[in-house]
Amino acid sequence: MRDLLANRVKTLTPSSTLAITAKAKELKAQGIDVIGLGAGEPDFNTPQNILDAAAQSMAKGFTKYTPAGGLPALKQAIIDKLSRDNHLSYKPNEIIVGIGAKHVLYTLFQVILNEGDEVIIPAPYWVSYPEQVKLAGGIPVFVESTSEQNYKITAEQLRNAITDKTKAVIINSPSNPSGMVYSREELTELASVAVEKDILIVSDEIYEKLLYNGLEHFSIAQLSDEVKTQTIVVNGVAKSHSMTGWRIGYAAGNAEIIKSMTDLASHSTSNPTTTSQYATIEAYNGPQDSVEEMRRAFESRLEVIYPKLSAIPGFKVLKPQGAFYLLPDVSEAALKTGFDSVDDFVSALLTEANVAVVPGSGFGVPSTIRLSYATSLELLEEAVRRMDNYVKSKWQD
Repeated sequence: MRDLLANRVKTLTPSSTLAITAKAKELKAQGIDVIGLGAGEPDFNTPQNILDAAAQSMAKGFTKYTPAGGLPALKQAIIDKLSRDNHLSYKPNEIIVGIGAKHVLYTLFQVILNEGDEVIIPAPYWVSYPEQVKLAGGIPVFVESTSEQNYKITAEQLRNAITDKTKAVIINSPSNPSGMVYSREELTELASVAVEKDILIVSDEIYEKLLYNGLEHFSIAQLSDEVKTQTIVVNGVAKSHSMTGWRIGYAAGNAEIIKSMTDLASHSTSNPTTTSQYATIEAYNGPQDSVEEMRRAFESRLEVIYPKLSAIPGFKVLKPQGAFYLLPDVSEAALKTGFDSVDDFVSALLTEANVAVVPGSGFGVPSTIRLSYATSLELLEEAVRRMDNYVKSKWQD
């Protein structure tokens, strides 16, 4: 039989975060007491006012097609949010609503990349960035950062990575998986290089509401009109309002790019789910108390769990500034417990300690594991206890 698959999908790497979550659920279904720390979603239900708004929209018959780029009322709610929270001004033709921030990014790369165009991706990186770039015919160019750099790249590193084929750089702050946050000064230096070299900045700000220790979010697009012109801001309600399953995200930026994204969406998705759009209007226009309640809950968990995780032998942990992940370097723990790689160590944690974490190899940092603390404190403490006991029981000097 002839080859059934297109070349573009043959090199795809499945999402490691979704894979580990699926494996944990499979073991749980078999009756095994697995604690899953892989999921990248809040463990809170969507706030009641948003649920009510969705139900009311359906009751009113708002269940038909909408414009491909999103309801005008939702675009306006996003414009108001960007003005209120980020001091950024956009017009409706500079906004597209998509089926989650992930698909917005996918659509963005489809419309800006030609075959062989390069996209600079700082490592650690979210697992889908390189795959989406490759699917669009682009080439991911990884720029590695270290724990000593707080997993943030420098302007010099960015400059050295740019070639005549570079189309864009991705900035994800707060970061998945490290939880680290670029300061205004660091963003200024990176933006200066991007503007000088005339490359697009893709600013993934999906975790903007989850910042700790008094930090406030600053978008790179806020730096100047010149920087804003070269920046596509990507965001959504998945993490901020615990709406991961509603699948609503958006991009804000250059009108020509937004139009092309909208045209592509008209041939691929028709429109984001209508009910979800009405729910998101309420998410942005309604009370924001629940957003702060979730943020405080995550910060509280972090304060408890960080020192406990840091005390596990062979675990080196940077304290994150945002999001809801920890990214400990566990290379010493893996070595001392008899494993050739952290990936093997992760497999053993799942099958022998019944704790599901995500190997850092999927994020470009194979010496690490990613743990989500978007679960109850009771389960977090038990998971750390299991890992601690497992490492100590296997430790070989």
